[in-house]
Amino acid sequence: MANLTLLYAKAALTGFTRRGSALPSSSLDAELTVDRAHLDAYRAVCGFGVRDELPITYPHVLGFPLQIRLMTARDFPFPLPGLVHVANRITRTRPLLATDPLSVRVELADLRPHERGRQFDVVTTVSTGGEEAWVDVSTYLRRDGGSGRSSGSGGSGGSGSAGRGERAEAPEPTAVWRLPGDLGRRYAAVSGDRNPIHLHALAARAFGFPRAIAHGMWSKARAVAAFEGRLPDACEVDVRFKAPIPLPGRVDFSTTPTGDGRRFAVWSDRPHLEGVIRG
Repeated sequence: MANLTLLYAKAALTGFTRRGSALPSSSLDAELTVDRAHLDAYRAVCGFGVRDELPITYPHVLGFPLQIRLMTARDFPFPLPGLVHVANRITRTRPLLATDPLSVRVELADLRPHERGRQFDVVTTVSTGGEEAWVDVSTYLRRDGGSGRSSGSGGSGGSGSAGRGERAEAPEPTAVWRLPGDLGRRYAAVSGDRNPIHLHALAARAFGFPRAIAHGMWSKARAVAAFEGRLPDACEVDVRFKAPIPLPGRVDFSTTPTGDGRRFAVWSDRPHLEGVIRG
């Protein structure tokens, strides 16, 4: 993960001067095989059991170094500090196995207006045996003027999509999660996302957070782990990151059936994550 650490340092030193109005059309590719020790560490921190198939969220961390390389390249228009990860949608056509050779492609797409700035997608595609099997679309928001708290790449920030002044009723919890203070450091070790806001309270305070906050993709993975063994082979898991989860902390997890899948949410005194499984 040393190269990612250097990329974060580069982003912190040079990123704030970036200005642009278009996304580059470049993409990055890699051929990968799964490291079993790394997979086991990911499973442990996210709550997955040991199975032949990969957790549906795991390929996201395999593509993460390519994502960061694209977002720290010279032609990327926005500073990495200040980007807010607001949504993530994973579509799987079939399960991937730990023994599968994986072809990974990452590209940037669909820069578009948002009521608070501009947003764009980072699209990660995983194929095996020449067949596309998994697609991840992470949506990031760049607020106008870069104002507001930064959650950075992989962080969990407010999406700005909820109605202002509205306060939704908390769903009935089906489980309670107690999150230790070192959770951000543990997930950073397996994901490569070493954004300082997830690691230590002192670093988080520099970005406007009173405490370190959990990674958004950890909260999605932990939620999906509750459905392990029950996801359809072909399915979609779509989430919106609503508000950061301070560490240490305690949150409620809830799930309810829908016509074609399940809804789920992570709450405390406010919503942190809302998602749906379709398939």
